[in-house]
Amino acid sequence: MTRFLSAALCALFVCSMTSADAKAASDAKAGKAIYDTNCAACHKDGVMGAPKLGDKAAWAPRIKQGIAVLNSNSIKGFKGKVGMMMAKGGHPNLTDAQVVDAVAYMVQQGK
Repeated sequence: MTRFLSAALCALFVCSMTSADAKAASDAKAGKAIYDTNCAACHKDGVMGAPKLGDKAAWAPRIKQGIAVLNSNSIKGFKGKVGMMMAKGGHPNLTDAQVVDAVAYMVQQGK
């Protein structure tokens, strides 16, 4: 019975990890639409020091800080040594989840 329970718990764990990976992929996909309509205005050309989409050198130190920091800075706004970002990129109509999706998309492109 113990082996069965252990196997069941392992299977449940593996399934939960697969679901998390699938959700992360869909978040990044949804984030592309948010990026295209709200974020590209600054992140396409590096306006106000914004890291350009796909610029691995610019994104590396940001990614190193962790996704939680990136999400928080993107939602609340941030002023750094090089540039700044208004809360939600100046789009207060965006939900926190939409901002997180856009960040996931941009981080994916910056890796």
